[in-house]
Amino acid sequence: MTGRVFSKLLLSFVLVLTICTAVLDFSIRRIVDRALHEQVEQSLTGEARFLAAQLSVTSPATAQQLLATTSAVSHARIDIFRSDGSLIATSSAAAARYSLEALPGIAALKNHDGVGREVRGGTLFIAARQDGLIVRMGYPLTEIVGKLHLLRRDILLASLVSLLLATLLAAVMAHRVAQRMGRIVAFAERVAAGDLAARIEEGNLDELSTVARALDLTASRLESTFHSLESSRRELTALLDSMQEGVIAVTSTGLVSWSNASIARLTQQPIREGRALVQTIRDPDVLVCVATALRERAATRARATAVAPGRVFEVHAAAMPGGGAVCVLSDVTEIERAETTRRDFVANVSHELRTPLTSISGYVEAMLDMHSLEPVGREFLGIILKNATRMTRLTEDLLALAQVESADFKPALRSLPAGVLVKDAANSLMPVVQDAGMTMEIGDAAADTVLADPDALQQVFGNLVENATKYGRSGSKIRLGARRFEEQVEFYVQDFGAGIPFEHRRRIFERFYRVDKARSRESGGTGLGLSIARHIVNAHGGEIRVESELGHGSTFVFTLPVAVSPEDPGKTRDALPDTVAG
Repeated sequence: MTGRVFSKLLLSFVLVLTICTAVLDFSIRRIVDRALHEQVEQSLTGEARFLAAQLSVTSPATAQQLLATTSAVSHARIDIFRSDGSLIATSSAAAARYSLEALPGIAALKNHDGVGREVRGGTLFIAARQDGLIVRMGYPLTEIVGKLHLLRRDILLASLVSLLLATLLAAVMAHRVAQRMGRIVAFAERVAAGDLAARIEEGNLDELSTVARALDLTASRLESTFHSLESSRRELTALLDSMQEGVIAVTSTGLVSWSNASIARLTQQPIREGRALVQTIRDPDVLVCVATALRERAATRARATAVAPGRVFEVHAAAMPGGGAVCVLSDVTEIERAETTRRDFVANVSHELRTPLTSISGYVEAMLDMHSLEPVGREFLGIILKNATRMTRLTEDLLALAQVESADFKPALRSLPAGVLVKDAANSLMPVVQDAGMTMEIGDAAADTVLADPDALQQVFGNLVENATKYGRSGSKIRLGARRFEEQVEFYVQDFGAGIPFEHRRRIFERFYRVDKARSRESGGTGLGLSIARHIVNAHGGEIRVESELGHGSTFVFTLPVAVSPEDPGKTRDALPDTVAG
């Protein structure tokens, strides 16, 4: 790099110096050439006039001597003519062959005084007329050419010496500049290699020094920023490595870019950055979850069971702002085991309680049929029967809740018109509503088709209608309906009771949660109906919510996706997740 800079600078200096020397040499030669010609012409003109004035007052013998002396001194050929053009005297025998008329530039002097100039045969002729005589002096230009040749040789030699000295000076300057540039290049290479402590340390000389100081300042700031980022990165790495959850980041093309220590423990193999995620984690649920996050740029979640044998993981994947995605695997095996144990315990206890409760209810009903029973005993038996019935309903709801919360619960989906589901629910639940002293009406009845399990939805409608009969006003009405909303169908059960306070709406679908506990116990409610309804709706791919206003009743709304018709297979393909290939 330094050699190339030196060569370019030296070549530039030499080229500039050569051009300047050539221009200067050419200019000096032209100036000197013009000056010599003008000097010779002026000298010959003066001598011709002086000789003409001298010859006009001297005798012919004196004139010939003067002519010879002047010619010898001035190294010029001298010819003297009368005004009629006849030759009087000459310093050259060859001039006798020429007449005045043969010299056009001088022949004009036959009629008036003056000076004439003419170049012929490499000789400069100057003629002057005075007092009837014409003196012509001829000076050979070879003398000037010889002098110019010597001058050009001296100028060329001086130019070459000057060029050599200037080239040596330029080489020294170019070498110094190249060395300074070399220090800057070495500094840049050290910074590029990661050595942010590198400095140039130039003095305050010129603009190049200003650039060097700016680069030193930049490197200092980069070093400070890098140390800060490195410290933050180490802290973040230590924090992520201390997590029990496995964290792995991938690029936009699905290549592993980073992972914490927990991922290596889960997969029981070293994680190599730059490899495809499928070569590290082969669980299809994880791969589909990450692929969905990359494609849709949104947070997704899934459950995985094939990451590690006998372990269950909650998978959360989210897109990163700079591209790529991050995936977090949380081990929920113990939670799943505890939840399964709880569900099994509830189901087993509920199942075991059904038989004794049935026996208690049967014996109590048999005793109530006895006519010899005292009023006090009949009252006590009625209380026992009421609580046994309530416990029976509680065990049935617990069994239903355990069933719908189980991972094995899969509704038997069928394509059914939404309006038909509403009408069937209204017909089957009409006696319940009438026993509560209320009326039922059907509102909207959408004709759209939904995928639903009719028996499961019958239970949802039953729980919602039963809830409405308990908290609606006696003598009021309950409205059922279904309406289309975008790509879903909204089913609703509306009552016109007291409504639900705002602070209870978020928790009303939790198990055993009651808004009015005293009234719920009095009506025999178990607090599980809305929770069961939520699990069934979620299993259908829908959502359930409540809309209520105090004093104006409540509306429970649950949604189901519209079934895709066979004529529109494109939506079916869009609904399916993309497969992830290695």
